[in-house]
Amino acid sequence: MIRLGIMKLIKGIKSMAYEYYRTACKKLSIPINKYELWIKTAKVLNLSKPAKQRLNWIIYYYTKSDKNASLTCRHFGIHRSIWYYWFNRFNETDITTLEDKSSAPHKTREKEYTPLQYSRVIKLRKQYIKYGKVKIFKIYQKQYLDDKTLSEWNVQCIIESSKIYYKPARKDQIQAKRRRASNKKRITELKKKPKTGYLICIDSIVKYWNGKKRYIITAIDKYGKLAYARMYNNHTSLSAKDFLLRLNYLLDKRIENVQTDNGSEFLKYFDELCDKLNIPHYYSRVRSPKDNPDIERFNRTLKEEFIQLGNMTDNAELFNSRLTDWLVEYNFNRPHQTLEYLTPIEFNQKYMKVSERWSSSTST
Repeated sequence: MIRLGIMKLIKGIKSMAYEYYRTACKKLSIPINKYELWIKTAKVLNLSKPAKQRLNWIIYYYTKSDKNASLTCRHFGIHRSIWYYWFNRFNETDITTLEDKSSAPHKTREKEYTPLQYSRVIKLRKQYIKYGKVKIFKIYQKQYLDDKTLSEWNVQCIIESSKIYYKPARKDQIQAKRRRASNKKRITELKKKPKTGYLICIDSIVKYWNGKKRYIITAIDKYGKLAYARMYNNHTSLSAKDFLLRLNYLLDKRIENVQTDNGSEFLKYFDELCDKLNIPHYYSRVRSPKDNPDIERFNRTLKEEFIQLGNMTDNAELFNSRLTDWLVEYNFNRPHQTLEYLTPIEFNQKYMKVSERWSSSTST
């Protein structure tokens, strides 16, 4: 009864909108153009785009095609059956008849189970948290022989109503992860400065050798191009923390900001050390290697000019010993194109007054 009353009320409001414009035109002695009236009424009622299009069909039928249904269908590219369906359904005193009807069923199946059945199913659900509705239903039938009215669908409804699922905190964990991601400082927020140590770009390379995985963490100064790298046996934030400690010592504690990707090795202990050293940690955007082009180019140089020339080994100590010699060559002797063919040390000594004592720490 309530639903019927609401429908009548809505229909009355729709008719009022139509009558409002008709009465207003009469009072102002304006000739009534029913087609303009339909358009204005559609605007007041905020008809959907498809409904307005159907109204255009009908107006075109009366005004342009001289009531020729075939011409109207060809003009709008619609099938005759579609045209006649909406034409016969149209009511000029209620143009909302051109709206799509809801496809939802008028009557929905109700959840038919008793409080006793509910409590029994909840008990079984908690006891067999990983079981599905069919298994719980079968156990229910064996335990409660006196009840023949419960169905599998009832069991499903009770489970959905109680929201008792295995690992219910999973959704909260995902939301917490998203919150952490949204709280990350992105590199796009940092205004770059031409200063050595202002932004150190850090990344990691994964290498497979003799069936073993080894991890090389790399770093380069965004401006001065001073570079450092070191191999580790594992891919953890403890390794990244150790790398940052060494890097901070090499650069005489002059690191102002660091940039990494979103890898797990640059979280937890690495992040904690950044906070302890008061170094802001900026992240590249997800799937955006172009946010960190300097480290990507250094990684390529490291692979082409060191690893691929027979220096790769799964022995981290031996690899780092060889790598130290190459880093000295890279920083002190190798001309850098973006530095006007100066070496990184020459460039920084010339423009940034880097101490020559920096070289004494390279073997760390």
